Amino acid sequence: MAEATGRDAVAAVWRIESARIVGALARYTGDFALAEDLAQEALAEALVTWPREGVPRSPAGWLLAVGRRRAIDAFRRRSALDERYASFAKDLGEGGAYSGGTIEAESDHVLWDPDQIDDDVLALMFVSCHPVLPREARVALTLRVVGGLTSDEIAKAFLVPTATVQARITRAKKSLGEAGVPFEVPPVAERAQRLGSVLSVVYLIFTEGSSASSGDDLIRFDLAGEAQRLARVLAQLMPDEPEVLGLLALLELTAARFPARTGPDGELVLLEHQNRRRWDRAAILRGRAALARASQIGRGIGAYGLQAAIAECHAISDSVEETNWGRIVVLYEALGQLGPSPVVDLNRAAAVAMAEGPAAALAIVDELVAAKALANSHLLPSVRGELLARLGRTDEARSELERAIALCGNARERAVLERKITDLG
Repeated sequence: MAEATGRDAVAAVWRIESARIVGALARYTGDFALAEDLAQEALAEALVTWPREGVPRSPAGWLLAVGRRRAIDAFRRRSALDERYASFAKDLGEGGAYSGGTIEAESDHVLWDPDQIDDDVLALMFVSCHPVLPREARVALTLRVVGGLTSDEIAKAFLVPTATVQARITRAKKSLGEAGVPFEVPPVAERAQRLGSVLSVVYLIFTEGSSASSGDDLIRFDLAGEAQRLARVLAQLMPDEPEVLGLLALLELTAARFPARTGPDGELVLLEHQNRRRWDRAAILRGRAALARASQIGRGIGAYGLQAAIAECHAISDSVEETNWGRIVVLYEALGQLGPSPVVDLNRAAAVAMAEGPAAALAIVDELVAAKALANSHLLPSVRGELLARLGRTDEARSELERAIALCGNARERAVLERKITDLG
């Protein structure tokens, strides 16, 4: 029982405090890759020590102190008796072997600097999402060092082998070191560009969680929830950034519909059939509040804010019929001007179908087909098949829906498409 309690405590503390621990170690060592390794070593030490000796009074401080001592050992092994090592030795002192009580006593005074914590976590997010890294590496590294997920958890969430995730993380840390990326919050001149990468990673994590691209589950709640948590942390650290608040609003308003998006057996429930009384009203209130704050800052809202405004239109409507589809069309047009995208155009077509009818929407979709947009996605033939069905062009609709099934990687979404074909008669 004590062993299980100790391991549970390690897992809980790590999930809550891992970003602060890695961030603090990176600030003290000046080496992001080393800091992440040191934090993992401290975690391994805790998994052995806490079940045997009990959970220390300051668990995060204990982990930080172990990581700090491991850093000193690493510099000793490298014979790097430079100013960093001298500074560490002066702070910690040289006396005595490691003991839980000693580390705990030192940790609160030496390691935990409340004035630095927020900057450490923010710097950690910017480093993990650095543009020098490929997208998959940014996602894996962010979930590992900011989210506190293990390689096994990340692999399970994205349905890839654990070895693949570990390789991505290893390559990412090596790339950051070779590029000489400093552990710091970027200067103001660079922050806007770099912030876009951070927001994109959080949004990608949420998107994969809310509409899984493959597998048998439509929603991966743990992954989507982790993205929401990251967005909330980011909003706390950057409360005056409209797009940070816009992203948070979008995630809250989208997740609010999760309870009604799946049926008892996990099957997909389309928007028009959802029981809106099951929507999470607290999440809707949080999302609307974040969107209102983003608008009040006065610098205008960006792409995430516009998407959040669209989600708000759905959230405040009692039914599909009562939704303000005209406003949604206008918002999608603004979104398309801000960042042209075939996905935005496809969503605009779906809104146009509700506001003006399927014929007007089909014209937009056919332009996408002619441009060979979204060639490998099931979304385009799925929407086109739906529009053709509404226009009574049954054979063409069946052909499009069959093509969508062939391209769809998620079993739940394929089941919905198959039902649509059956409904064609």
